[in-house]
Amino acid sequence: MPTPATSKLRRLPFNAPVRAWALSEWALIPLRVFLGVTFVYGGLMKLSNPNFFNPKSPISIQQQLIASIRISPIHSLISPMTHFAKPLGIFIAFAELAIGLGTLVGLWTRIAAIGGAFLSLNLFLTVSFHSSPYFIGSDIVFLFAWLPFVIAGSGSRFSVDAFIANRVAKEKNLPDPTLVPIAFSTVQNICGHFDNGKCKEQQGAACNADLCPVLLGARAPRVTRVGADSIDRRTLVTSGIAAATLGGAALVLGGATADVGRMIGGAKPPKSGPSLGGSTTTTTNPSGSTTTTTTTGATKGTKLGAASQVPEGQAATFTIPSNGDTGIILHKGGKFLAYDAICPHAGCPVGYSSSANEFQCPCHGSVFNVETGAVLGGPSPRGLTPLKVVQGSDGNLYLQ
Repeated sequence: MPTPATSKLRRLPFNAPVRAWALSEWALIPLRVFLGVTFVYGGLMKLSNPNFFNPKSPISIQQQLIASIRISPIHSLISPMTHFAKPLGIFIAFAELAIGLGTLVGLWTRIAAIGGAFLSLNLFLTVSFHSSPYFIGSDIVFLFAWLPFVIAGSGSRFSVDAFIANRVAKEKNLPDPTLVPIAFSTVQNICGHFDNGKCKEQQGAACNADLCPVLLGARAPRVTRVGADSIDRRTLVTSGIAAATLGGAALVLGGATADVGRMIGGAKPPKSGPSLGGSTTTTTNPSGSTTTTTTTGATKGTKLGAASQVPEGQAATFTIPSNGDTGIILHKGGKFLAYDAICPHAGCPVGYSSSANEFQCPCHGSVFNVETGAVLGGPSPRGLTPLKVVQGSDGNLYLQ
């Protein structure tokens, strides 16, 4: 029969030991460093690349959102976001930077981990939802990598949170709050076995690690928490000041990185091919999209623009009328090579790298052969879909 004291506490889920979240804090340090560094790098990389905020670039946040609409299970939520893609991109970049810094120094780590898990979940639902097999996409891995820190926080090792708690306790002349997990058998050896296994401190209840006042400390029902409220308030205020300082540092670092990125400049995005001249007729496809067919002399098809606008060795992008995808056309060796530019892996539009002479996906690193569209590397399960583009006698390019 539980006593009033013991009824105030419930057993932990899955019969976990007391303060189970603190038992593996040393083992979590490498993961904490990895997540912190990765998110800091991700935020700075976005802020330093002007093309991430340039809607005309295939690697921009807007183009990635547009590509995700086709494959995401939350496409109805993504579509409105394309109208304010740049502010969203700035928010994501600074959020990644703040989350990474908070995780690295161990400040408000649970809040940082919740933010990291939320971002990872949204990236999984928008960018890598259709990755096959599912573990190829990194976003779902990051989602689960954040969960231990949602449960455990930063722990008491190499953590600003722990430093503040120790400092406040010292100012209040209270013992060091650092947790030291010990076996319950050790507690019994120290405290003794009372009344044939009954615990004297718990009014005769059976000895139970989940209710032991030695293990629970200030959380034990029968232990008076002297000065605990003042400690909690002081810790909250001090950690809040530290978080505000770190946030200010993140803004300064992010702003400086963005300024440097604008001065240096990002990679030039492929130039879009305009639709020019000719007599046109527009038809509606069963999908609801429209196809514009241009007839000039003997050439039929969708007019993309003048061939002179795609010089030798350069690429341009256009919209494929039949499905709304981004297409890419490359002038190489006197030929015009065209493909559906949407990467089969996660739906991001690829770009052309003249230095490497290959199509590259900016999202997950897939690369494709410019002559055939075949996969050269990366997680894409197949190559780019080829398109037929011809040059008409009028000097224009036509998609057939």
